[in-house]
Amino acid sequence: MRTLLRNGRVHTADDPGATAVLVEDDRIGWVGHEGAALAQRDGVDLDLDLRGALVTPAFVDAHVHVTATGMHLTGLDLSGCRDATELLDRVARCCRTAPRGDIVLGHGWDETTWHDDPRLPERAEIDRAAGATPVYLTRIDVHSALASSALLERIDDVSSLPGFAARGPLRSDAHHAARRQVWDAVGASQRERLQRTALDAFAAAGVAAVHEMAGPDISSATDLEQLLATPHGVAVTAYWGERDVAEAARLGAIGAGGDLFADGALGSHTAFLEEPYRDDPATRGVSHLTAQEVADHVVACTRVGLQAGFHVIGDAALAEVLAGFRAAADQVGRDRLRACRHRLEHVEMPADVAELADLGITASVQPQFDALWGGPDGMYARRVGERAESMNPFAAMMRSGVALAFGSDTPVTPADPWRSVAAAVFHHTPAERISARAAFTAHTRGGWRAVGVDDAGVIRPGAPAHLAVWDTGDLTVQAPDTRIAAWSTDPASGTPLLPELDPAGTGPDCLLTMARGRVIHSRGLPA
Repeated sequence: MRTLLRNGRVHTADDPGATAVLVEDDRIGWVGHEGAALAQRDGVDLDLDLRGALVTPAFVDAHVHVTATGMHLTGLDLSGCRDATELLDRVARCCRTAPRGDIVLGHGWDETTWHDDPRLPERAEIDRAAGATPVYLTRIDVHSALASSALLERIDDVSSLPGFAARGPLRSDAHHAARRQVWDAVGASQRERLQRTALDAFAAAGVAAVHEMAGPDISSATDLEQLLATPHGVAVTAYWGERDVAEAARLGAIGAGGDLFADGALGSHTAFLEEPYRDDPATRGVSHLTAQEVADHVVACTRVGLQAGFHVIGDAALAEVLAGFRAAADQVGRDRLRACRHRLEHVEMPADVAELADLGITASVQPQFDALWGGPDGMYARRVGERAESMNPFAAMMRSGVALAFGSDTPVTPADPWRSVAAAVFHHTPAERISARAAFTAHTRGGWRAVGVDDAGVIRPGAPAHLAVWDTGDLTVQAPDTRIAAWSTDPASGTPLLPELDPAGTGPDCLLTMARGRVIHSRGLPA
């Protein structure tokens, strides 16, 4: 299959001002200019006139939950609720029309935005709204949930589990048990619909590849197996969040990690902190792993060539994880450990970013977290006070040589890559802002490098053909405080240009997405 994309603007440093790309099967065969492009048309199966559109490497979303994203896209959206009354009203309306026996799934409530009345509804109120319908409503960070009694009655001894509250939200083990109950209730046909809905949404956003963060406490082995067996153009790389190297290998995961929890989340007061929470001084959060457990797991993964990885948000949790990595390096050797490209998810409160680089750890980060919760009036500041100013230090990580890969953690934040790029450019802490080019690279090439693929995420002959085409106007070199407008490259440096971004994260429309040389999304262009 030979596809010619011409009469566009190509994001490549190798051939400034290029207007055309020839794709041969799953690889880029040629990059050049319009006059030469016409000579490439013989034998082309698909000839696309881009009419000035921008061609870039397609995005990689380095942290997703595919089925949960499908649930959010098709289920009860609670993200716009302003208080408990509105949440209960939405639940009641949904339950009135829900098929008998179905579990009503809702996602996205965030009481930190309920400024007039941040009180959460109690279980009795949820029961009155839901009637006999089982209800499961996840907080925006997916680390706690509200549930009806009709759901909890299905879980043996749930009231004895850590994190159970008789009236309030479920956290920790109680929440994991409720989530397993929900996932066990999803059948194969429904699961396929949910997964396809999510994968189609990724493709429409210019995303050609995703890193699925599966695990026994976040999804299920059955869910992951079905996802990997589902034919779709979006490339799925799997991680299995369990300290079981053999199970990760059996499932086809490249890492026994991802959402292998070292702690929880700040919004749910379960991220593990060195100092108590500012708004709840009685707690420092929840720790799930010791340094010794981390070391044993990293050693086991390193010896078989699998990536290890952990979900880590709080500074105390990160200290424990890094102590484990240091102990593992002493056992297997630092060079051997670095060669595995182990990774950490989120890494929001690092005290010493240089140590991450020294250990060869990839930081899989989510810039939209800062856009959503950062700033002097944001959730981070309410939870941890002045410590929030040093959170998500993207610029410091880059200066220290830490490999970055950007993701959304969807359904926590939307699978909207341009919004993530903009969030890094307009970080709430000015010193941690990075250029649009650096952010774009972290969301494209960085995602490929995180899974050990070094030749993808660029437009040059021989590279894998993962491409996106965008309907955009003027292009710019956009540093945190500088914008240089030009046609396709900065004439002084030859730097490929990108769409101009704004703090709201408004990005261009995706006209076409290509993965492995195959068109997986097209809108406004023939395919």
